[in-house]
Amino acid sequence: MKLDLILAGVGGQGIVLAGDLLAEAALSIGLDVKKSDVFGMAQRGGSVTSVVRLARTVHSPLARPGQADYLLALEKLEAARNAGQLKPGGIAIVCDYAMPPLAVSSGSATYPSDEQVRAALAARAEKVHWLDGDGIARSLGNRKVVNVVMIGFLSRFLDLPDAAWQQALERHVPKRFLELNKEAFARGRAAAG
Repeated sequence: MKLDLILAGVGGQGIVLAGDLLAEAALSIGLDVKKSDVFGMAQRGGSVTSVVRLARTVHSPLARPGQADYLLALEKLEAARNAGQLKPGGIAIVCDYAMPPLAVSSGSATYPSDEQVRAALAARAEKVHWLDGDGIARSLGNRKVVNVVMIGFLSRFLDLPDAAWQQALERHVPKRFLELNKEAFARGRAAAG
């Protein structure tokens, strides 16, 4: 297995934790993992990206531009912004959720239409999976678990055993939120079929 994954969202959505869960699950089965996080104005709702590379041996924490196998986006604008990171034929998994940035709220920019987002993804991705991850998280009573819902969905595409994911959740999620996050993971995984 050799995979490069880009996880993208905005500050507060838990992109770093999602990347940590992915990295931990891969490490637990003996893969070499490199991870790199990029924070824009994360505390102000800015872009956050996590690059996770998995293989028998990984030399660099950064994927080559346009060579990611998967894009997992927790927000539609971030999906469009990072579409070019996918290799031709890559897979995009997108939370059907919009969180307009300050420039849009202030009127100095416009948020892309769904058609523009879909076009940006279609230019690179072989397949785009849309998920109402925010709706699933809200149905669980806590929108903050959208990241784990989306990681659960992604888990269906990766050759990592469920036990590795459960161990990663146990290591990275505080005990008082563990059962909620396990349920969020299960709901996301079930949504992938």
